Order: sequence, then C-alpha cells, then structure tokens
Amino acid sequence: MKGLRWRYTRLPSRVEDALSVEEGEEEETAPAPSSAPVPEDPVEPQLAEASQVLGTSEMRQLSLHLPPRVTGHSWSLAFCTSRNGFSLRSLYRQMEGHSGPVLLVLRDQDGQMFGAFSSSALRLSKGFYGTGETFLFSFSPELKVFKWTGRNSFFVKGDLDSLMMGSGSGQFGLWLDGDLYHGGSHPCATFNNEVLARREQFCIKELEAWVLSGCPHRGKLPEATSAHTCS
Repeated sequence: MKGLRWRYTRLPSRVEDALSVEEGEEEETAPAPSSAPVPEDPVEPQLAEASQVLGTSEMRQLSLHLPPRVTGHSWSLAFCTSRNGFSLRSLYRQMEGHSGPVLLVLRDQDGQMFGAFSSSALRLSKGFYGTGETFLFSFSPELKVFKWTGRNSFFVKGDLDSLMMGSGSGQFGLWLDGDLYHGGSHPCATFNNEVLARREQFCIKELEAWVLSGCPHRGKLPEATSAHTCS
C-alpha cells in the first residue's frame, strides 16, 4: 500500500498461544490444485441476496480468482453481522451443515474492504486445515489477491476466541477475535501478503460469509440493526 509504513508487531497473547502449537497441528491440508488460465471475462456471480459489503464490480473482480470448480456456483449468504450478530460462535453455527468453499468479506471502520477465500467451510479446529486454493485479498482501492506461496500449510484455524488465516514468524495474515469486533492483519509466509487493512489492527463494521455451493437461500437481506463504534 502506498504511504503505509509496516510495523511488525505481535498479536494478543491468545494468538501467541495458538502459534505455540502450530508445529504438528496441520490437518486436512492438500497441495494446490493445478492452475487454470484466468478467464478473459468474469462470470457474473449468482447471488441469492444483496451484499452490504461488496458491490457488483468488486464481486465480478473476485470471481476471476476463484477456483474453476466453483465458477458459476450460486453465492449463498450463510452469515452476516447485521443479521446474525457480532459473534464468532454464531458464525461457526451458521457454517454447520456446509462443506463447500466460503468467501469471507469484511468492511472495517475505515471503510476498507478485504477478506479471504477458504477452500472449505469455517469451523472449530485443533489445527490448521484447508488447501492451496485458499487466498487473501484486499481492495486498496484496486483488488490485490495473495495466493498460497507453498512455504507452509497454515491456511485456516478456528477456536472460540479467534479465527486465523495464514501464518508464519509470529504473525497472521488475517486474524479476527471472538466478538468479530477487533482484528489484525500482518504479512505472513503462507500468502506473502501485504497488510490487508489500512492499519495492522482494525475494528470490523460489517462481515459476511458466502458459501459457494449448494442451492441459494431465497430471501432479502434485512437492513442492519446494529453496528460497533470503534473506540
């Protein structure tokens, strides 16, 4: 990012605790699928309801970087903070029964849009899981996508206190707390990413989790009923 001076800091102690058991805790990892050429024109995503985070243009751009196996799949909104509340436990509950890939999109209090694609549904886990399809992205304001480097397989790890995506050298590419209120982003070896937000620590204004498989859920996204104010 232009004008952003990166500082390498450690995340809260509970994140450090998670890092201390990284070694030997990878699960369900697999090599990245063979790469396919990026289509010249984006496939129009089929959304069951409107997104409060991303516009049509952003979704079209993201669709260019999704794995070929989900091209043309419906995007079903499984979780959003305006409807389900600011709770990681609630996010895990809404993921139950889903196995397909998930697109996690956020807008922070600074108006920055960013997120991650997970090759499987988000869930509680003892170790890291996922495949090389997983990636991070940020609109700053142009779309930047950070794919798997192959240096480690620390794709996704979830516990009751935090959700972590990408890791290495004591940092997480994307980290969210149990209240889905505070988060952090640092460069990490898994994705060789930049800081996704405008600052390394951020406050979440809106978060959505889209499942890219199965039949879409019909309905209209309700208007936001609550929002955090970052202090």
